[in-house]
Amino acid sequence: MSEPHLARKRFGQNFLSDPNIIRKIIEAIRPAEGDRMVEIGPGLGAMTEPLMARLPHLHVVEIDRDLIARLKEAHSPEKLTIHEGDALKFDFGSLVTDGAPLRVVGNLPYNISTPILFHLADYAERVKDMTFMLQKEVVMRMVAEPGTEEYGRLSVMLQYRFNMGRLFDVPPGAFRPAPKVMSSIVRMVPRPLAECAASDYALLGKIVTAAFGQRRKTLRNTLRDFLDESDYAALALDPGLRGEKLGVDAFVRIANHVAGRAHRPA
Repeated sequence: MSEPHLARKRFGQNFLSDPNIIRKIIEAIRPAEGDRMVEIGPGLGAMTEPLMARLPHLHVVEIDRDLIARLKEAHSPEKLTIHEGDALKFDFGSLVTDGAPLRVVGNLPYNISTPILFHLADYAERVKDMTFMLQKEVVMRMVAEPGTEEYGRLSVMLQYRFNMGRLFDVPPGAFRPAPKVMSSIVRMVPRPLAECAASDYALLGKIVTAAFGQRRKTLRNTLRDFLDESDYAALALDPGLRGEKLGVDAFVRIANHVAGRAHRPA
């Protein structure tokens, strides 16, 4: 297919085109012969082809029918399995058939990056690592520390499940069309389950969401549906603090306290 592909805004398409940046990303991923890897949003194949050069087989998830047709024309199914559809609805666990952990990579669409990250977190137990390119602003929120402006719900919920590190930035000029924002590469490595000590993950999510729902308000206000004065005393926690001051472990402690109280016999 010789006709150029026009980037579609509704899919958040910005295609990586700088060969030096592509090479740097591939070196950061370090694909190895025995890896089971899936790429989200292969686009025009900027990362797909160098990944395939190092892997016996690659899986990709793509929603754009035109790009799917290009991929099918360019690559044999023996080397590339194309999963057609929305990554937000894709069952990544279906790729783990023999216990071998999955490696996930991709240039994630900026317009749906947060929902995709939360969707992928559901598969953390079956993943070895994830390496993504995202809007720098999102990556800064992902890796933010307590007490910083960027620290929030995304920080807590992802750091609960992953060890994360920002690797390097990617300028707008590395893409076609060029986005209006800087991008960053982030690596996410699942934490051992023994370190993820929340007894009720859904409850943890509700508490974290409430704590950051009104950032300027104190815990006494934001968590009033979960904690009373006696709870703060039992937790040795200052109700005058704001949610942004609490680390991940503190939120886990609160959630476990609330869960234990709920199951305590009357």
